[in-house]
Amino acid sequence: MTTASVDSRGGYVPAAVRAAAPPTGRWQAYTAVVAAACVMIGVYWDISWHMSIGRDTFWTPAHLLIQAGGLLAGGSAGYLALHTTFRGTPAERDASVSFWGFRAPLGAWISIWGCGAMLTSAPFDNWWHNAYGLDVKIVSPPHTVLAIGIFSIVVGALLLTLAQQNRADTHDRRRFAWLLALIGGFFLMNFAVFLTEYSERPWLHSALFYQITAAVFPFALTMLARAIRLRWAATAAASFFTGIMLALMWIIQLFPATPKLGPIYQPVTHMVALSFPLLIIVPAIGIDLVLQRFDGRVDTPLLAVATGVVFVALFLAAEWPFASFLVNNPMARGAFFNANNFVYFESPSHAAAAHQFVRPAPGALALPVSLLIAAAIASASSLLGLLRGDWMRRVRR
Repeated sequence: MTTASVDSRGGYVPAAVRAAAPPTGRWQAYTAVVAAACVMIGVYWDISWHMSIGRDTFWTPAHLLIQAGGLLAGGSAGYLALHTTFRGTPAERDASVSFWGFRAPLGAWISIWGCGAMLTSAPFDNWWHNAYGLDVKIVSPPHTVLAIGIFSIVVGALLLTLAQQNRADTHDRRRFAWLLALIGGFFLMNFAVFLTEYSERPWLHSALFYQITAAVFPFALTMLARAIRLRWAATAAASFFTGIMLALMWIIQLFPATPKLGPIYQPVTHMVALSFPLLIIVPAIGIDLVLQRFDGRVDTPLLAVATGVVFVALFLAAEWPFASFLVNNPMARGAFFNANNFVYFESPSHAAAAHQFVRPAPGALALPVSLLIAAAIASASSLLGLLRGDWMRRVRR
C-alpha cells in the first residue's frame, strides 16, 4: 500500500515524492536567508546613514553589510552549483536546473546573478557620486542596479527555501513554511523601501500613493499566500515585515550620529530612521480570509478581483486615519511613532510641509474615482500574484 503524508493545508504528498527529496542542500536555504537578512538590514542602515550623516565613504558599515550579504548568497550558491555539477548525487542533480553545463537549483542561479548585479553597482555608485555629487534620492541609476541585485538575492532565497518546502515531509514542510514567511517579510520590505519616496507621510492621503501600493503589494501578498503552506501565510509574512521594520526603526535611533556634509538644516544628533512602516498587515489578514473562504471555489480572475478590492478597502481604512494621526497629532512626533524623522539637509520649509498632506493637482480626478482605479490595479496585481503563487507551489528544484 502506498503511504502519504498530509501538508498543513490538507494536501497529500505521495511517499514516492518524499523519497525523491535530496538529502542535502538544505543548508543553502538557511544560508540564503541569512544573506537576505544581511542585505535588507544593510539597506535600511545605509538609507539611515545617508539621512543622518551623508555619504562620506563607500566603506561604511552599512555598505559592507550589504555587500557581505551579496557575497554570502553568491558564494554559497556558486559552491552549491560546483558541488551539484561535479559531485552531486542523482537526487541532487534531479533537483537542479542546467545552465551552461553547470547544475544548481533555480534559486541558486538567481542568487549568483543578484550577487553580480550588486558587485557591479558598487563602483557604479561610487562613480555616480564623484561625478554628480551627493544624491538625495533613493531611485538613482546605480541604486536601481543595486535594488535589482538585492531583489534577486531575496527571490533566490525565496526559491531555494520554497523548493525545500515543496519537497519536505509534513514536519519539515511546516518549518520551511515559516522560514518562507520570514523571507516573505524581506520580500515585502524590498518593495516598501524602494517605494519610500512615494509613501512618505504627506502622500498618505493621495490617490497616487494608493495606486502605487495597489500595483505591488497585492501581487506580493497573494503570491505568498498561495505559495507558503500556512493557513495565515500572507498575515505571517506581513507580520515579519512589520516586526522587522519596527525593530530597525526603534533600534537605529539609539545610536549617535553627526552630519558630515552640508548644508545642515536639522540638528541631527542620532541616527534618523525611516518612517513608521505601512500597515500592510491589515489587508494581509483580509486577503487570507478571502482565500480561506473562496480559494478553489471560484475562478482565479474573480478571486483576484475580490482580493484586490479587499486590499484597497482595508488598506484605506487602516492607513488613512493612521496617516492623519502621524501628520497632525503631536503625540506622533516622538521616537515611538517617529513622525519627526527629518534628514539633516531638509530645509525648515520642507520640514514644515511634512506636517501637512499634499493637495491634489488642479484637474485631478476625484478621490473616489482614483480609488476605483486603484482597486482595478490591485485586482490585476492580485491576478498576477495568484498565478505566480500557483507556479511556486510546483517548484521543486
